Amino acid sequence: MVYTAAAGIDPASVLPVSVDAGTNRKELLADPLYLGNRHGRVRGDQYFEFIDKFVKTAQSLFPEMYLHFEDFGRSTATKILNTYKNEWPTFNDDIQGTGIVVTSAVLGALAITGEDIKTQTYLTYGGGSAGTGIANRVLAEFMQQGLSEEARKHFYMVDRQGLLFDDDETLTPEQKPFARSCSEFENADELTDLLSVVKAVKPTVLVGTSTNPGSFTKEVVEAMVTNTDHPKIFPLSNPTKFHEVMPDDLIKWSDGKALVATGVPVDPVTASNGVTYEIGQANNMLVYMGLGLGTIVARAKVLSDGMISAAAHALGGMVDASQPGAPVLPPVSRLSEMSFRVAVAVAKQAIAEGLSRVEIDDVEAAVKAAQWTPEY
Repeated sequence: MVYTAAAGIDPASVLPVSVDAGTNRKELLADPLYLGNRHGRVRGDQYFEFIDKFVKTAQSLFPEMYLHFEDFGRSTATKILNTYKNEWPTFNDDIQGTGIVVTSAVLGALAITGEDIKTQTYLTYGGGSAGTGIANRVLAEFMQQGLSEEARKHFYMVDRQGLLFDDDETLTPEQKPFARSCSEFENADELTDLLSVVKAVKPTVLVGTSTNPGSFTKEVVEAMVTNTDHPKIFPLSNPTKFHEVMPDDLIKWSDGKALVATGVPVDPVTASNGVTYEIGQANNMLVYMGLGLGTIVARAKVLSDGMISAAAHALGGMVDASQPGAPVLPPVSRLSEMSFRVAVAVAKQAIAEGLSRVEIDDVEAAVKAAQWTPEY
């Protein structure tokens, strides 16, 4: 419905599919009205073999399909994405969608402050699939800006155990690339909480995907302000009860210096300086429909990093940096415009990379022609 409402993708060309891998909830298995499969949750090789059979069957029926995965868990999401992303246009909203929007928010914030992305230090609080996926997307943007592998030196990650170190045997495969060496710090054994890490690594960007409410304390925010004139602080955990910090506190504790994006819609905040700050909503829906539409219009062979970066730049480029209290992301009220701009940028990038299966002379006209409207 969102693909159709926001991007104008013909509903007749969209097929929603739910995967029922069973349940371990005894009350459901015993409920005569339960409609799902009545067996324990299938995991491991058998699960991935089923997903593979589904993907290959779908591809045989729809050779130019665009695969959108939604709400797959920490243990399955990244593996599934990595398995298919180089074969077909494949998108995981929880890993890539949030990553694109947060990259856009960073770019929008930098447009407001006039800073260079290569001067930023990025800290993730929450090392699950969302946190690592977002960090990977922002890292890719650093690298595309010319930093190459040295970009990793700008990235840190905090999870339950504190700052992630490479001698930790409990790290997930997705966390390991962001782990640091203990030799980098004289007090490595003390970096077990967010405040001590913020003081040690001096981040300019702090992204929360922890679902740990209130974890961005006044002390953490004040420490961020000492690192940079305009800290970029994005408490993304949702619903609201899981927010790492509420935006009004964030604006107050930073004296209006923080540039903020949240995971849920929030009202504007008027600070003591009289400025009303619009709070950007880092919602995946700002980008994924346009990304899909652009990929479909170009009939792209795969969804490349370049196409994803083009989507992030198209969205971040819609920020009005001249407006006092401007949000780092455009408002949801401009959703249709966002989808169109993102689609055009993505299709152009697919063509530039030689990934398009068709020749398109006028990309904007092609996107408009592809959009479906409910007129009868």
